[in-house]
Order: sequence, then structure tokens, then C-alpha cells
Amino acid sequence: MKMDIKHRITENILFSTEKTTIKEAVIDALNKKASLSGATLSGADLSKADLSRADLSWTCLTEADLSGANLSGADLSWAYLTEANLSGADLSGADLSGANFSWADLLRATLSWADLSGADLSGANLSGANLSKADLSRADLSWANFSWADLSRANLSGADLSWADLSEADLSGANLSGANLSGADLSGANFSWADLSRATLSWADLLRADLSKANLSKITITEKEKEIILKNFKWNIIK
Repeated sequence: MKMDIKHRITENILFSTEKTTIKEAVIDALNKKASLSGATLSGADLSKADLSRADLSWTCLTEADLSGANLSGADLSWAYLTEANLSGADLSGADLSGANFSWADLLRATLSWADLSGADLSGANLSGANLSKADLSRADLSWANFSWADLSRANLSGADLSWADLSEADLSGANLSGANLSGADLSGANFSWADLSRATLSWADLLRADLSKANLSKITITEKEKEIILKNFKWNIIK
């Protein structure tokens, strides 16, 4: 009996195989250079699968299990991964631009050098994840959990980090110019040498945050955050 992988909108068959599991079918399709762009793989078990450099753009992977999967260099642009399990997955260097990861589990995932520009990661769990040098410009990161994550030298310019948990995260050298960090938990986070120019930090928790050598020009803050910054750092840029 053949297993068909169909397009999520047209329902056209993208690939047909004699394989018995969806994981085997997907790997078979990729080995045979079939395009799975726009495929419907909702709820699929792809845990620990090697999907490196795969074209999964526009694919529906809602609630799929991709835990421990190798997605390095893959194209997941504009893919739907809401509530998907990507814990421990390798997405280094992947194109994730415009993808929807809302409420997905990316616990301890590797996303270094990944392109997440314009992506939706609202409510996602990225605790302990490696996002060093990743591009998260203009991404929706509201209510996401980045506690203990590595965001060093990441591009977060114009990103929405409102009410996100960035406690103990490493954002050293990161670009957060114009980012919205209102209400975010920044306690114990490392912002040394980060660019926070024009960022909004109103009602953010800055307790024990390291802002040494950070660019804080033209930021928006309340008197409470201003008092914490002036108490702990030499900063005379507030106007």
C-alpha cells in the first residue's frame, strides 16, 4: 500500500512511496530529491530524522515531533510549526524566515546563524537554546521563554520581545536597536556591548542585568528602570 504526501492547500500528491511510516516516507522523498515544499505533515513523527538542507518551505508541521532532528541548512521559510516539538533539534544555518513557531518547544535547540527574520515565535520555549549570530530582526518573540539562551551577537533589531523571559540569557554584542522589551524579564541577562539604541524597556525587570558598555541611547524606560541603570552603571545618555 502506497503512502502519499500531499500539498496542504491543493491536496495534490507531492510524493508517493511504499514506505510504511511518515518518517521513512519523508526521508525517502528527500533522498530522491522530491520537493516537499507546501506539504502537509501535521502531527508527523520526525524525531531524530536527518532533514538537513531539506526544502520544507511553506510546509505544515503543526504539532509535529521534530525533537532531536537535524534540520541544519534546511529551508523552512514560511512553514507552520505551531506547537511543534523541536527540543534538542539542530536548525543551525536554516532559513526560518517568516515561519510560525508560536508556542513551539525549542528547548536547548541549536539555531546559530539561522535566519528567523520576521518569524513568529510568540509563546515559544527557547530556554537554553543556542541562537548566537542568528537573525531575529522584526520577529515576534512576545511571551517567549529565552531563559539561559545564548543570543550573543544575534540580530534582534525591531523585534517584539514584550513580556518575554530573557532571564540569565547571554545577549552580549547583540543588536537590539528599536526592539520592544516592555515588561520583559531581563534579570541576570548579559547585555554587555549590546546595541539597545531606541529600544523600549518600560516595565522590564533589569535586576542584576549586565548593561556594561551597552549602547542605551534614546531608549524608552520608566523612572524605575532609569533608577536601576543609574544605580548600577555609569550612564549619562538619558535625555
